[in-house]
Amino acid sequence: MASVQFMWSCTQFNINHGCIRIIKPNMKPNRCSMKRCLVRCEGSNDKVPNEEKNEKKKLRVLIAGGGIGGLVLALAAKKRGHEVKVFEKDLSAVRGEGRDRGAIQLLSGALAVLEAIDGNVAKQIMEEGCVTGNRTNGLADGLSGEWFTRFDFFTPARRRGLPITLVICRIALQDILVNAVGSNILRNKAKVVDFIQEPSKVRVVLENGEHYDGDILVGADGIWSEVRSKLFGWQEANYSGFTCYTGLTHYVPPYIDTIGYRVFLGLNQYFVASDIGNGKMQWYAFQGEAPSSAPTLEGKNKKKRVLELFGKWCNDVVTLISETPEHEILQRNIYDRDMISTWGIGRVTLVGDAAHPMQPNLGQGGCMAIEDCYQLILELDKVAKHGYGESEVIPALRRYEKKRVPRVMIMHTATRMASQMVVNYKPYIEFNFWPLSQILKNMQIKHPGIVISSAFLEFIFPQFADWMLAGHGLL
Repeated sequence: MASVQFMWSCTQFNINHGCIRIIKPNMKPNRCSMKRCLVRCEGSNDKVPNEEKNEKKKLRVLIAGGGIGGLVLALAAKKRGHEVKVFEKDLSAVRGEGRDRGAIQLLSGALAVLEAIDGNVAKQIMEEGCVTGNRTNGLADGLSGEWFTRFDFFTPARRRGLPITLVICRIALQDILVNAVGSNILRNKAKVVDFIQEPSKVRVVLENGEHYDGDILVGADGIWSEVRSKLFGWQEANYSGFTCYTGLTHYVPPYIDTIGYRVFLGLNQYFVASDIGNGKMQWYAFQGEAPSSAPTLEGKNKKKRVLELFGKWCNDVVTLISETPEHEILQRNIYDRDMISTWGIGRVTLVGDAAHPMQPNLGQGGCMAIEDCYQLILELDKVAKHGYGESEVIPALRRYEKKRVPRVMIMHTATRMASQMVVNYKPYIEFNFWPLSQILKNMQIKHPGIVISSAFLEFIFPQFADWMLAGHGLL
């Protein structure tokens, strides 16, 4: 994904009483919020280096998976002085997945967490990303293009002094994180296939027969997690009922300065369009249908298929599809899993999609993974800070899970509710059995349920957006 550049100046960090204060200049138009923000960092203290060295013990942290969650956790652990190893089966495949899955949205709260972990890395991400939170975003009717409801991510962020929501190419984000973590920590072509727990350690076993010992193992290996299946047994993922066509086009629409992204709604289908910077637009066309047996095979009919599905929608949708080259259109099925209340056993736990894969319609998968990593590192900081003891490691993992499950469960439920709303979306009253049904149909009388739903969202979403940005006590 191309980027919108941001200038950061005079960024200072004041460390007082276990907190990091990030002080920034006033925000300028179309740039990340530079207002003052306060991010809690329980691992911080005012001790001199020698005292900290004597008291703080290193934990051996093993991470399965080199995606966003695994890399953020590795970076956080590295910055705290822990010994870290990340095992990724194929880093090039993870990066290639970015082309399939497109951009990732990072809400203000997730960006603030990244600032708390590593201010320099957060700065690089904000410079590379494209800010969308300072423009109009929301839901619109697919046929008419009329707004259904608008989202405000700017006001809550400004009120809390947080960076503004942006989108960034997954490949670009991963490159920044890989460089920050370092090749000495990240092991490529190293697939974790098993682990063995002992009273004082956990041992991971790689596909090539190598094994490594650590104090904890974190499964960050995605929706098809090997670590999760070893913990709780193999279970099939749930097909969401939607397949997704995604496209990238070099096209600048006339509304680019005022609209960040829109979700166009239809009956059992929806279309997401987002500015991703540098004259490019990313779109996702979700269609309710049975799962394709081979959705990612290359072909020359995907554009034709998308136009068949969405060709009668409003001009903004049709134009984006028409402006997209065939080779830039890909397809994949959408899966999630039911929520589980426990993410780990003993010295092993999960983060991100390995713990709670959710549907992408709210763009929260990456944000939740980043929050997971920060909550986990805060709990590990407590173990290291109070003197390393074997009895403290396992309770720290369970505390992390207990604190994260309620928030993630709400977000997981919200993504499923959003999909269900699309399945039942009927913007206009149907008069199929009336003598004048065709005339009344052409009048497009709004369905009362749509009017009520729109009013409800206008009332409830500001509170929901504020809750999403808040990080559930992390900020």
